[in-house]
Amino acid sequence: MPAERFADQVALVTGGSRGIGRAAAALFAAAGVKVAITYRSRKAEADSFVEEVSRAGGHAMAMQADFADSGAPAVAVEATVKEFGRLDILVNNAGLTRDTLVMRMSEADWDVVLQTNLKAAFLASKAALRPMLKQKYGRIVNVSSLAGVVGNAGQANYSASKAGLIGLTKALAKEVGSRNITVNAVAPGFITTELTSTLPAELLERARQAAAIPRIGTPDDVAPAIVFLASPEASYITGQVLGIDGGLPI
Repeated sequence: MPAERFADQVALVTGGSRGIGRAAAALFAAAGVKVAITYRSRKAEADSFVEEVSRAGGHAMAMQADFADSGAPAVAVEATVKEFGRLDILVNNAGLTRDTLVMRMSEADWDVVLQTNLKAAFLASKAALRPMLKQKYGRIVNVSSLAGVVGNAGQANYSASKAGLIGLTKALAKEVGSRNITVNAVAPGFITTELTSTLPAELLERARQAAAIPRIGTPDDVAPAIVFLASPEASYITGQVLGIDGGLPI
């Protein structure tokens, strides 16, 4: 991907120390984007990402941020703008799970998942829109999930948060499209990440067999779609949700 496509651009990828976030951040950095990532607890992994980008001649920074704290998203955006002078791309990727059946789910488990996965994306987007509106350019990509489209038993909180991200994507796209800002989402299916590592092996096998492409996906299957939606070539795409699930029947 030619670096000039993203000349002088800056991206903030939340939850960028591992998984889909790290894969996307690495692709942005390889394309010449200055990249800021946030992490909740994986400092060593975040620092190693910054070192890798620096060794390759790029620019990156990492910030600790717990998005269960309502103040964290705006702080992350402000720190990115302070470090790099602007913000062109926001990838709302940070997320967590607290899986259990609704009858066993505590209100705290509901709240922390909705706060981290959905409210934090709203707050980060709101903060990012300030510099984006001023420069009349921006790209926001939300990482939703197949669970937000079809729902998953035992994941009512997670499914609700990811469905909410889809609604946020579509509504916000209509609000800011006239200012040359696009808002899109990706909805990965079963992807090999830490979040899916606790899923039953038989569930993953059923998903593999049901997919048109019979394998479980990887973060590297998702990252290029995120980078494309953030690119100049996607300037007429907004309010869309791109499924990345190997052709699972819905």
